[in-house]
Amino acid sequence: MFNILSFMNKCFLCFFLLLSSLIGCKSIEVKETVKTDILEQNSSRSNNVQILKKEFIIKNLNTVSHKVWVYLPPNYQNSTKKYPVIYMHDAQNLFDAKTSYAGEWNVDETLNNYYKTSKKGFIVVGVENGGEKRIEEYTPWPNKKYGGGKEAIYIDFLVNELKPYIDENYRTKTKARHTAIIGSSLGGLISFYGGLKYPDVFGKIGALSTSFWFSNNSYAFVSKNNNTKNTKLYLLIGSKEGGSMVSDTEKMKQLLLDNGFPKENLKTKIVADGKHTESFWKDEFLETILFLYK
Repeated sequence: MFNILSFMNKCFLCFFLLLSSLIGCKSIEVKETVKTDILEQNSSRSNNVQILKKEFIIKNLNTVSHKVWVYLPPNYQNSTKKYPVIYMHDAQNLFDAKTSYAGEWNVDETLNNYYKTSKKGFIVVGVENGGEKRIEEYTPWPNKKYGGGKEAIYIDFLVNELKPYIDENYRTKTKARHTAIIGSSLGGLISFYGGLKYPDVFGKIGALSTSFWFSNNSYAFVSKNNNTKNTKLYLLIGSKEGGSMVSDTEKMKQLLLDNGFPKENLKTKIVADGKHTESFWKDEFLETILFLYK
């Protein structure tokens, strides 16, 4: 009798464990997301920033394999919320001093701290530039001295390939009013161009220290692309950036207004002593976000 009871107890225990396992598997829905890398030693990027294992070679642009960095808000893993998305360029300089050219923007630290006080989160998608191919990637028109002019291909990649990929694999708010494109220098130019070309995709533009000097075609482009009644635009420039940077920005501001850009959706900030540096853009990043998403 003792042996029969022991056998029955063991059978019951096995059945209970099996049933618990099945119930547990059914109650937890696991969505397999994209693979990301392991945080490298001496890296200054936060734990909620990852580099995708998947890299992108942009057809008809060049043969560079572009890495993509993704910042997720601090509460992403513990929530089911969807988040607005900010697309940025020069990803090497956004999150990590180890990979930056001349200092990082501290995008992750800035947004992590902002989340602590506001409970507002964002997804940031940063695309690495193509190194020596950066000029051709970030300029929509060629310059007699510097060449370039393949930006349209890069922007089309963001719109037609990268954004659908991000929307499929992450919990995003997909509409234009939740989607920003932000960059500096030539990255400002590509953000300005991309936002005006695709207002139904990018409803918010951060054009910081924009290199309007690269081509006078920028002004003709604005006159032809003025379907921007719902677009918000932040123009930033430093008084010590050199050349015609300040006057070019002021000229562009006036042209936008003359072409019907809503005054309340446009902010131009000229910073005294502001220079063409990563530290300048780092200091101004949060204010850019606050205007675009207020």
